Amino acid sequence: MLKKLFSKSNTKLEKIYAPITGNIIPLSEVPDPVFSEKMIGDGIAIIPSSGSIVSPVEGEVIQLYPTKHAIGIKSVEGIEILIHIGLNTVGLNGEGFETCIEVGKHVKPGDNLIHVDLKLLKEKNLDTVTLLVITNISEKKVKINSYASGTVNCGDQLLECEIG
Repeated sequence: MLKKLFSKSNTKLEKIYAPITGNIIPLSEVPDPVFSEKMIGDGIAIIPSSGSIVSPVEGEVIQLYPTKHAIGIKSVEGIEILIHIGLNTVGLNGEGFETCIEVGKHVKPGDNLIHVDLKLLKEKNLDTVTLLVITNISEKKVKINSYASGTVNCGDQLLECEIG
């Protein structure tokens, strides 16, 4: 009992900030089972009101899809985050997406990553929902302690995670 009380905890906390401005919805409401059933990880979804995607954490860009609709970032604490813009947007082959970053670059919260033309996505009848998913949740023993709700602006705290 006393050992537990005085021992140092190996858990770390990491805050993840909103990569886009919009209205938050739970992953379970996303009309794609890959995300709604958390097949690739847990996180949150945002229905965007702006097309600017920024970094939600300090870390390194580890993946940028050739179609520019998704980006992977590994935080300094080791959390791997996928930001996926829209549903079925891979078919646009990069049309409507402008990247501001490349793989291997160090980013801080708020750094510009991608700009998306939301008007174009809507004209093509594509769902604009943007997903932030922690893809290595089991490997890093990540527990999401709190989720934001309602409307969020770029840079607002979105999630708080306990690691380890």
